[in-house]
Amino acid sequence: MQERNIVIRGARENNLKGVDLTLPRNKFIVFTGLSGSGKSSLAFDTIYAEGQRRYVESLSSYARQFLGQMEKPNVEYIEGLSPAISIDQKTTSKNPRSTVGTVTEIYDYLRLLFANAGEAHCAVCGKKISRMTVQEITDKILEFPERTKIQILSPIVRGKKGTHKKLIDNIRKEGFVRIRVDGENYDINDEIEIEKNKKHDIEVVVDRIIVKPGLESRLGDSLETALKLSDGLVIAQVIDGEEVMFSTKFACPDHGIGIEELSPRMFSFNAPFGACEVCKGLGESKEVDPDLVVPNKDLTIKQGAIAAWGAAATNDETYYSMMMKSLADKYGVDIDVPFKELPEDFVQELLYGNGVDSTIVEFEFDSKFSGRKKYRAHFEGVVTNISRRYQETKSEYMRDKLEEFMAESPCPVCKGRRLKNEVLSVLVGGKNIIEVTDLSINELIEFIDGLNDTFSEKQKMIATEIIKEIKARASFLRDVGLDYLNLSRKAGTLSGGEAQRIRLATQIGSALVGVLYVLDEPSIGLHQRDNDKLIGTLRNLTDLGNTLIVVEHDEDTMRAADYIVDIGPGAGIHGGEIVAEGTAEEIINNPNSITGKYLSGEKQIAIPETLREGNGNFIEIKKASENNLKNINVKFPLGKFICVTGVSGSGKSTLVNEILYKGVASKVNRARIRPGKHKEITGIENIDKIINIDQSPIGRTPRSNPATYTGVFDHIRDLFASTNEAKARGYQKGRFSFNVKGGRCEACKGDGIIKIEMHFLPDVYVPCEVCKGERYNRETLQVKYKDKTISDVLDMNVEEALEFFENIPNIRRKLETLMDVGLSYIKLGQPSTQLSGGEAQRIKLAAELSKRPTGKTLYILDEPTTGLHMADVDKLIDVLQRLADTGNTIVVIEHNLDVIKTCDHIIDLGPEGGDGGGTIVATGTPEEVSKVEESYTGQFLKRYFK
Repeated sequence: MQERNIVIRGARENNLKGVDLTLPRNKFIVFTGLSGSGKSSLAFDTIYAEGQRRYVESLSSYARQFLGQMEKPNVEYIEGLSPAISIDQKTTSKNPRSTVGTVTEIYDYLRLLFANAGEAHCAVCGKKISRMTVQEITDKILEFPERTKIQILSPIVRGKKGTHKKLIDNIRKEGFVRIRVDGENYDINDEIEIEKNKKHDIEVVVDRIIVKPGLESRLGDSLETALKLSDGLVIAQVIDGEEVMFSTKFACPDHGIGIEELSPRMFSFNAPFGACEVCKGLGESKEVDPDLVVPNKDLTIKQGAIAAWGAAATNDETYYSMMMKSLADKYGVDIDVPFKELPEDFVQELLYGNGVDSTIVEFEFDSKFSGRKKYRAHFEGVVTNISRRYQETKSEYMRDKLEEFMAESPCPVCKGRRLKNEVLSVLVGGKNIIEVTDLSINELIEFIDGLNDTFSEKQKMIATEIIKEIKARASFLRDVGLDYLNLSRKAGTLSGGEAQRIRLATQIGSALVGVLYVLDEPSIGLHQRDNDKLIGTLRNLTDLGNTLIVVEHDEDTMRAADYIVDIGPGAGIHGGEIVAEGTAEEIINNPNSITGKYLSGEKQIAIPETLREGNGNFIEIKKASENNLKNINVKFPLGKFICVTGVSGSGKSTLVNEILYKGVASKVNRARIRPGKHKEITGIENIDKIINIDQSPIGRTPRSNPATYTGVFDHIRDLFASTNEAKARGYQKGRFSFNVKGGRCEACKGDGIIKIEMHFLPDVYVPCEVCKGERYNRETLQVKYKDKTISDVLDMNVEEALEFFENIPNIRRKLETLMDVGLSYIKLGQPSTQLSGGEAQRIKLAAELSKRPTGKTLYILDEPTTGLHMADVDKLIDVLQRLADTGNTIVVIEHNLDVIKTCDHIIDLGPEGGDGGGTIVATGTPEEVSKVEESYTGQFLKRYFK
């Protein structure tokens, strides 16, 4: 039994009701069911948690303190468990240094390849660098002007931590009398204090010479000594002047530019040896962006076109406005015309000044400190002024304010390439390491395949194993449908599904056997066309001899699975039971399974009989060219439900999130954000606001919860404050907040729990002893409404609360919208940190739905079906249709065919991902797109319109 199956008995984690389950080992298993039915509680919080806990418990207590140990799940027993690995949708690192290349470790192998098989070239002339002999170095030094004083240095320590006492003692014993530490010369017998935890450079002073004829023999001996000490490197330093490094390994014969021995760390943009010295390897620097300084060029200067100077530029009597008026007078310019109509030369000086030749402006100004007096000043320019103040300010508040007008732009020195010039002059196959990381995965595989044709026999011997590893990892990425990514893509810009599939590819590469993998909706963000690739990849894991549990709602994945577990029947308290289990066929034939009814076609999401005509207006983006978009013009018809579709990497997110949302929000909401590259957006005057309902958390701390976010908690606190008991005690609304002093429990500051650090055991959260986890003090909890305290209300789920407050219209309305988006099971006081991305997005949707519609709002949603069962998708579509029915425009990025088939208008991008995408393949109604042969989305829609 233990060898063949995983046996679970009495699982009661979260809403599970004593679940008993037997799962086959080494099979592909899908857990499905309504949102909130208990799938994740069983898969992650019970099975994975116990597998991980048992593995960690086998380690020493010393090792355990470095691992986040799992708490023991609420289950009677589990048999047949293997060590467990979880691959979930946790957001990837937002660190700008993290890229696809570093996450997949392919970049580490590339560094190894370039360090061992790379050919160094001169950063100035581009010639291939050869090794220099001692005689060549001697000749180069003797080219210095006669009587030049030079010291010959041997670099024995470069960027290493430690006190290096033993090394200095050895140098002393060998008879050397001077050393240089971090640029400072010392006598070898001096007391040299070297800080242990800092990195240091140490050079031995081998000789001091004055350049003159007949010095060849002495200089040659000194150089040989220096080269021997430092293994091939020597520095010639003109006393109080420049220094030149020579190498017997690499140096340009024409320019004498030396480059130290190639090593993997030189090619890392996270290490000082290779990283660009200006941007420190980030590839970007913060610069003042004129488009953020003047966001709306239709305004005049007097109307506030220069947003960076705010009211100071609109009031005639302020210092800044006087300066600008004086400058305008010099140019004979009228500042009451729109900014876009002002002369180019005036705008240039207004923004950037004119350096040393900047215009001297003269004006009178009434200062509250010195009265009215004449001023004569250089006009430095608005952009220059902000840059200077940003550099000079010591105030964190001021720095944050000024950063609102700054944007990331490519580093002026490395041009966004992150590495030093000399490192970028090392080539493999004619490309430097950054050019290789800019290739898509498909192009990378082609490049790697062609390297053997360019390599010498020696290079082939060195590179064979490295190339094999790079190709294997790149192939795994291609197999999970990520062939359009490039290695230089920042990890923070990946979607949840892309990040999860990258981790999945890494796991396949490790080729472990006998492991239990638990995955959370790996199909997110994947077009139906690429589903087969993903399923094949998952099947590979089980073929190796692993057990795979996938929490999934995708129909193709369910049909491909060996075993399905359907959990339900409802969500929250109505879930937590096994409704059906077995093969896809057995699920279909089980009358209790809602999933089975959708799989069989008995239940399905209906296609609307009529589509909206829209209001006749459009928002049009012209010449969109950000990322892979190919100068496209796109029309979004207003008053319709629009789906933007296309294979992964085709440019959907770039078009909608980077250009449409940011471009419109910067005008309508006055948001200080910089949209992606495009010529212009027209038709913005036809909407009054734009709202982006994304999957970012509704709050960063456990204090944020659905009740506070949707605003229903304000009404609940009003209700408690209006009770007779509260009035008699003089309690106001604030008394019922757990965020401020007064009514909350001060022992736990309103958290209800206290964190106890356990060092090598997991941190323990215990209910506060004073309030017993209820968040409020005793006096506040004595105020009740219908026999329930404010704490009891926060502990209710949405369904219970709706029944409890059914006679209070403003509370009922907000709770009904939470029910409508399929969140009946979440508790009103559930901390935001416990909510998934999909749940957070649906809470935001509910909050918008509960507001009074204006009929002129543009809503943007990115894959709102994340984490939703087919039955929940049905509810979500109803909600989106309701928003569109009131005249609003909905733009949804989506791969789910049930959503796509019910929309009014499709914009299909493609045809492929990456460089093969970025064009419009088809537009029109779902039925019209289904007839377009070139559209992959259309091919999948065909079956609905036959």
